Amino acid sequence: MTYHIITIGCQMNISDSERLAAFLEQEGFKSLPNQNKANVVVINTCGVKQGAEDRVYGLVNVIRLRNPKSIIVITGCLSERPDVQRRLKTKVDIWLKTADMATLLDRIRKIDKTKFRVELKDYLKIKPKYNSAFSAFVPIGNGCNNFCSYCVVPYARGRETYRPAKEIMAEVKTLLKKGYKEINLIAQNVNSYRDLKSGLDFADLLKMVNDLPGNFWLRFSTSHPKDMTDKLIKAIGTCQKLCEHIHLPIQSGSDEILKRMNRSYNSNRYRQLIKKIRLQNKYKKIPIAITTDIIVGFPGETKKQFKETVKLFKEISFDLAYISRYSPRYGTLSFKMKDNVSEEEKKKRDQELQLLLRKTALADNLWYQDKIIDVLVDHKDRQGIYLGKSRTFKTIKIMGSESGKDDLKVKKNNSDVKKQNNILGQIVKVKIVRVRDFGLEGLLMA
Repeated sequence: MTYHIITIGCQMNISDSERLAAFLEQEGFKSLPNQNKANVVVINTCGVKQGAEDRVYGLVNVIRLRNPKSIIVITGCLSERPDVQRRLKTKVDIWLKTADMATLLDRIRKIDKTKFRVELKDYLKIKPKYNSAFSAFVPIGNGCNNFCSYCVVPYARGRETYRPAKEIMAEVKTLLKKGYKEINLIAQNVNSYRDLKSGLDFADLLKMVNDLPGNFWLRFSTSHPKDMTDKLIKAIGTCQKLCEHIHLPIQSGSDEILKRMNRSYNSNRYRQLIKKIRLQNKYKKIPIAITTDIIVGFPGETKKQFKETVKLFKEISFDLAYISRYSPRYGTLSFKMKDNVSEEEKKKRDQELQLLLRKTALADNLWYQDKIIDVLVDHKDRQGIYLGKSRTFKTIKIMGSESGKDDLKVKKNNSDVKKQNNILGQIVKVKIVRVRDFGLEGLLMA
């Protein structure tokens, strides 16, 4: 049989899809790039935003129309939503909870009467089929205990469960032996990690991965401010392989809104954390980048409360922020709240923050002008120009080489390109020659 996986949403969903792909191929399935021809089509869904949910409805309708004999599987955040199940009842064959991934074959067998072997019970033990040959997502756990009033994750993924440190380290070591350059430790809330047998926490795990031999970068996401301990902040400052980038969602600058969101901290606590993180990072050669998540137009958010978010934006000077306009999510506590901020007002607040973000991001990026920095080259654009990420998660466009040779612009299907000019997946030195608000341009150093 053949399969096709469509992944919508976060890094955890990407990692889950990698494991599901490997699992299916171990059982004899073959991957097809065309969703309209595959026997089994899996949609790994996201329910965090309405737009992501609406995309699923469109995809299911198109697949059912163009590939009517396919087995359509819905997994991820929307797989247990009763309202979604009712809406797609006649078009979806299997609703699969993420943690029950290893039961998929048995459920397919019931539909097509084919016999499959099913042994695995814990999907995180499945060895993934990585999408990249140099950068990997390594899940350290699954689920969330925080129950923020707007968030579907605790309902979609269940309570927090974490992998043993020994198992995580084994996966990381395997990746490093294969030459991977970037390790991303991920979970819904990485910094609440705890190995129940050994008692190791996330700071301990970071140090263990950091101390492994090899030239590689280490990242992690996503963090919750309530679990950002002094021990972890110290580890952030002392682990040399850990990249100088922290993603720490604030969601709102208003203490009243944070309380209604059930975020378990206030804005001053967040400011103190950022101050500690930046102070601890002063021993490194590059300023740490701070990125965040923001929701505008949360139920009951007044203009005065929004201005508190604006004030915090100016004070922190974020390098990047993922700004979302609030949309009610079925089953959450805030779904019962009156969504009384108009779409027009949400749009206005979004645009105000975006404009401010461009100013703070540009001011932060000016530090890079004429600096020589390390860049992990991760892809090429349509013109054949290499792009990559800095340790601080800045997007770098490599416009050529410092020697003046234009040998990095590789056209598609150009078989005459010399092998030594292929820098994809390598960590290279780049001199920054142009600074933008959300990106940098540079030249490859010899």
